[in-house]
Amino acid sequence: MIIEIDFQSDEAIYLQLRNQIILGIATAVIHEGDTLPSVRQLADDIGINMHTVNKAYSVLRQEGFVSIDRRRGAIISLEVDKQQVLDEMEKNLRVVLAKASCKNISREEIHRLVDEIFLGYETQED
Repeated sequence: MIIEIDFQSDEAIYLQLRNQIILGIATAVIHEGDTLPSVRQLADDIGINMHTVNKAYSVLRQEGFVSIDRRRGAIISLEVDKQQVLDEMEKNLRVVLAKASCKNISREEIHRLVDEIFLGYETQED
């Protein structure tokens, strides 16, 4: 897995790292049971602070994407709390759809985009 951090982005580095790991899972680059690099190793590889990696791993654990094992480290573990995921998605979608509405993006354009993105994840599972 290649992690690329945009140091010029306004998005926090730990969120960029979290998002790339989630995208890696969704696109089958990373699989359940895979072990992520140690906090120190990943921090050194990317050139960021260990606390930043630790924060990303903690968020991933809280969100049910990673479990932490003292011997093996961070392991992809997809604990599913579907209602929690749906609640979080609704919260995030409200803001994204409000932005789209402000920019006069149509319902059809949004549906087309969602279908296109989702299809990309479904084809990775086959």
